[in-house]
Amino acid sequence: MTALKGDTAFQARSLFRSLLRQSSQFAAYNFREYAKRRTRDAFQEHRAETDEGKVQELMQKGLKELQALKRQTVVSQFFQLDRLVVEGGKSGKQTGERNDIIRQTTE
Repeated sequence: MTALKGDTAFQARSLFRSLLRQSSQFAAYNFREYAKRRTRDAFQEHRAETDEGKVQELMQKGLKELQALKRQTVVSQFFQLDRLVVEGGKSGKQTGERNDIIRQTTE
């Protein structure tokens, strides 16, 4: 989108930052990383788009995606789980007998 006029390029960058910011609000690591990756990939895919009509169509699609992300992040806040190891979450140990695993978190 670097070939766009000034105002449209500013709007595209603003939309990109808003999508990334909203993506980071997901409670679950996998959803959060997927939304960030999908946002980056979509903008990278259409980076060289110069047709003004197509750009406006993509901007409208991005705004709809932003609204959907806002709804999804609110819902994801209701179902928070323990943080994963890759997120730097709490350490825990697994104990149990005969494949019965019980997760115990240590503080």
